[in-house]
Amino acid sequence: MTQFPGKPDREARFRALYAAVYPDLLRFVQRRTGAGHAEDLVAETFLVVWRRFEDLPADEADRRAWIFGIGRNMMLNGRRGEQRRSALGVRLSEAVSVPVSSAEIDFAEQRMDVARAWRQLSEVHQEALGLAVFEDLPGPQAAAVLGISPVAYRIRLTRARRALRLLLDHLPAAAAVRVPAAERKP
Repeated sequence: MTQFPGKPDREARFRALYAAVYPDLLRFVQRRTGAGHAEDLVAETFLVVWRRFEDLPADEADRRAWIFGIGRNMMLNGRRGEQRRSALGVRLSEAVSVPVSSAEIDFAEQRMDVARAWRQLSEVHQEALGLAVFEDLPGPQAAAVLGISPVAYRIRLTRARRALRLLLDHLPAAAAVRVPAAERKP
C-alpha cells in the first residue's frame, strides 16, 4: 500500500481517503437507494474500509473502485430481504412549472421515453450503464465494482447499450389525439 504524502499514520491516511472518496460514494449510493439510507450505507462502507485498510489497493483509481465495490456489496446485502426493485430506476423530478415551448415539451417526452425504456432494462443492464454514465467509471474500475473481468464488463455494457437502443426505437411514438369512429364525419 502506498503512503499518502505527509500522513504517516493509519488514521491520517484514512481521513485523507475518506475526504477524497466520500462525496462520490455518497452520490453513487444515493442513485441506488433512497436518500435517507445513503448516509448510513456510506458510513457502513467506510467501517468496512477501516477494518480492511491493509487490503487497500495502491493505485488511486483502483482504491475508488474497491470502495465502490464494498458499497455495492453493502447495498446488495441490505436488499436481500426486500422485494426486488429496480436498482437504478431513473427518478424523474416533478415538474415545478408547465413547459411552455415545444422544445421543452419534446425534451420532457424524451425524458419520459428514456425513463420508460430504463425501467424495462434488466438490473444487470441498468447497473452496467449506470457505472459508465452516472459514475463515469472507466471499464476496468467498473468491472472491479461488479467483481467481473474488464472484458466481461465491456460485453455487458455493449449489450446494455444495445438493449436500451432497441427499447427506445420500439417505444410507441407520442399518441396523436384519436377521435372515436362514431364521432368521425364521413
